Amino acid sequence: MAKNIRTSGNYSIRAGTGSTGDKTLNLAASLIDLDSVTVKVRGNLQVDGTQTVVDSTTLEIEDAVLTLARNNSGTDIDSGIKIDRGGQGNDAVFYWNEGDDTFKAVTSASQSATAVTDTALATIMAATPTVDDHVATKGYVATQVGGITIAGDDSTVITVATASNVLNFAGTGGITTAAAEPDTLTISLGRDLSGITSITSDASNGNLELKANGTGHIVINDILTFSAMATDPSATTQTKVYNKTAGGGGTGLYFRNSNIGSGAVGELISKSKATALAIALG
Repeated sequence: MAKNIRTSGNYSIRAGTGSTGDKTLNLAASLIDLDSVTVKVRGNLQVDGTQTVVDSTTLEIEDAVLTLARNNSGTDIDSGIKIDRGGQGNDAVFYWNEGDDTFKAVTSASQSATAVTDTALATIMAATPTVDDHVATKGYVATQVGGITIAGDDSTVITVATASNVLNFAGTGGITTAAAEPDTLTISLGRDLSGITSITSDASNGNLELKANGTGHIVINDILTFSAMATDPSATTQTKVYNKTAGGGGTGLYFRNSNIGSGAVGELISKSKATALAIALG
């Protein structure tokens, strides 16, 4: 039989001891049990307690936006969604970390009402990004930088030292780099270079320096070729050797130094010219 109860004012049902239904005196008696297939609340529902438990297999919420940490007064509160993993391991939590000012996906063995203690970061899978502000996946990054392989001489790939932002090329006698501010990266070769057909300075009018270590020398074990110069270079305190059309010396190999002959251009003399001069001068 259906039964309706109507009132023009507030209607209270209290469970507990005493005339006011004091819940703090006897917790076992502080229970109101609504036993029905469906309980419908035709109006706003406000729960003024410390815990709300929904023990159902399907939860449907019509609201498009859920508010967590409601009435936060501006304190440092971590807030998010926790998944109880039971015996599978630490709980999984996706939450906003107020101290780090960022979203985090973690596994966590400890959470309080206002803080999450990270045990380890959790992996997030995402689709391949299509615009600039999409989260990048490992596969996407590998595709974008594909074709570049850097490895040591034993084919071990490079590692990045995060403390110094330095690339280490693994392998015996490999390549190492050292970083320094501002924006300087020095590459050191731990082995001889081979198969090099051209070395060019990319600095405008810049020098290309070959420098031996300590008392060592620059050694050329083959033919050294000088390209023809259209004009004589300027004289400096360093001796400049260059090639142009042969003159009286018969070699076409010239030199210039501001400390030699007041910087006048000189030509090296060939053996035949030197012999002829020696005979002519007696």
